[in-house]
Amino acid sequence: MNSLEGKEIKLRALEPSDLEFLYELENDESLWEVSNTTTPYSKFVLKQYLKNAHRDIYEVKQLRLVICKKGAERPLGFVDLFDFDPKHNKVGIGIVIFKSEDRGKGYAAQSLQLLCNYAFTHLRMHQVYANITEGNEQSIQLFEKLGFIQTGVKKDWIFSEGTYKNEYLYQLLAHD
Repeated sequence: MNSLEGKEIKLRALEPSDLEFLYELENDESLWEVSNTTTPYSKFVLKQYLKNAHRDIYEVKQLRLVICKKGAERPLGFVDLFDFDPKHNKVGIGIVIFKSEDRGKGYAAQSLQLLCNYAFTHLRMHQVYANITEGNEQSIQLFEKLGFIQTGVKKDWIFSEGTYKNEYLYQLLAHD
């Protein structure tokens, strides 16, 4: 049994063939607010990133996996673990399903469930957390549906489109 395969999707490691998808996604300005990006990425930089994507989460403190439908290699999006903290047994999680036609089909929920289970089981995390900007109702509903609880508000945390927005902290504890 593969712990990174669900009913309809699988999570896999990044491959060099993901360069074009990664380039398109990272340079989509509509996603910059959630990715905290302010400048475009070159293909050269992304090739270097892909060359190092095999490095261990204990070394680089992050893990990015590609979301694909089972039986297909076409990327639907990415799911990330970041700020990996093995001392305090916590890790952040983020997700993006890139194309609008792939959203609303349950792929994000399956991906998050798989990666949370992986974090709790294989990485022995006590908690997984997410940062969600106010107004991102789809993400709020998704994380709450999966049992994440809003535990904090970072006031005026994100400056976007000429205004400040709050950012919510959502947590899922291993025993919840």
